[in-house]
Amino acid sequence: MKEICQTITLEGSHVRLEFLSHQYDQALSAMIQKDGLHKLWYTSVPEPENVAKDVDNRLKRFQQKEMLPFVVIDKKTGNAVGMTSYLRIDSVVRRVEIGATWYGKEVQRTAINTEAKYLLLQYAFEQLNCVAVELRTHFLNQQSRRAIERLGAKLDGVLRNHMLTRTGELRDSCIYSIIESEWPAMKRHLEWQMVKPR
Repeated sequence: MKEICQTITLEGSHVRLEFLSHQYDQALSAMIQKDGLHKLWYTSVPEPENVAKDVDNRLKRFQQKEMLPFVVIDKKTGNAVGMTSYLRIDSVVRRVEIGATWYGKEVQRTAINTEAKYLLLQYAFEQLNCVAVELRTHFLNQQSRRAIERLGAKLDGVLRNHMLTRTGELRDSCIYSIIESEWPAMKRHLEWQMVKPR
């Protein structure tokens, strides 16, 4: 598996995934405040005043080779509209997780989200030669579970009492995956999702 903990940019028609920096702290903080994203107890969106701290944490994890964090840029507007990452990087088995992801309300369930996942999956399977890509979410986060299932990922199982949420409750985590042999069909599916009439 290639070195994953290096800065890369992934770009499509609708979205650009840039290596995370403090450049967009203010814009992301304002979006979180406007959309009330930090009030969703089942996600890990930082409070508006803690965006810089969250970015620092992600960059620290990058330095420790635990995460490759991105800011999600809407190419039409040039605005930052969320964050996403590669994490749980296993270079021996060649697996990664796509996670620590959140988007502003205006781009949820749009081509931006679909294309961002497409770019991350394409890079994982075609450049990093991954054998599997994981996606995880809170058992009770139905919106996220539906989005992951729309991609075509399969539910591997539920880890009960798996971790603590930001607010201190025990969380059951749904673990989904896509394996290498499934990628060609899934790639065609995602390409169709991005161009089909809406």
